[in-house]
Amino acid sequence: MQTFLKDLDKELVKCLRKIEQADVGVFEKAAEASAVLENVFRELKGYVSEYRFKNEEEEIEFFKEMKPMFFSLLIYYRKVYDIELNRPFGVIAQQEYLQREMEEINRFYARHADFLRYYRSGETYLDARCYLRGEEGVPFYVEAHQYDRDEAFSTNCDSCVAHILAYERLTGFLDRELKALQQQQTDHSQVRMTWNGTKTELYELLYALDSCKMFGEVPLTQLAGYISTVFNIELDRNMSRTFGDMRIRNQQTPFLDSLKEALLRRMGGKSRKK
Repeated sequence: MQTFLKDLDKELVKCLRKIEQADVGVFEKAAEASAVLENVFRELKGYVSEYRFKNEEEEIEFFKEMKPMFFSLLIYYRKVYDIELNRPFGVIAQQEYLQREMEEINRFYARHADFLRYYRSGETYLDARCYLRGEEGVPFYVEAHQYDRDEAFSTNCDSCVAHILAYERLTGFLDRELKALQQQQTDHSQVRMTWNGTKTELYELLYALDSCKMFGEVPLTQLAGYISTVFNIELDRNMSRTFGDMRIRNQQTPFLDSLKEALLRRMGGKSRKK
């Protein structure tokens, strides 16, 4: 088993490093990493289903350390994917949103306070009840979904360990994002200019900038949040519907066309009219 786990971990580290170094946004990285980890987890489950542990010590080690290590990464990237997918626009709205995510982690810690103390203390006297399959009567709070788990690949507490490890990593992610938003808010605190056009006109500009990748391979939602902050205007969440409405207009880009006309007039050139 050790050889299999070592090779699996080595390949996973290589894949995740490649994903994290790619010139794409957090959302795309989380989506790709989640897909990779789902395959790794299926491979791990398939291997364990056919493997007979040498003794209880080996089984405890696997469900206490090895499975949670892989599972925690899957939980983490899936959570980052969900956070980025539902992330609102505007600095203040994002700060409140990310803070709620942080509070949810703290609620998880509070629900599992007894087990968290046991796990972090390094004690082992309850490990058999926590990490051997088929054991009952664990003296800790267990999530409801644990009662519907795969008994051949789960124990009372391995999922809780995985969530602890994932949330430790997720806390770091949320801290960095909150600090970045705070810095962004500080950078724009001295000069505060407000967009005087309509939201639809700003959407034309937003989609034009995104289509030309003027800010690189950043997610459209992230670019929209930045522009919303810079121009002091709250954009709508349903951007896909707005884009659809723009596509079916008789004149698809009236604002961008008017910008070009205004610039040509300023240059003393002749505007081109059909």
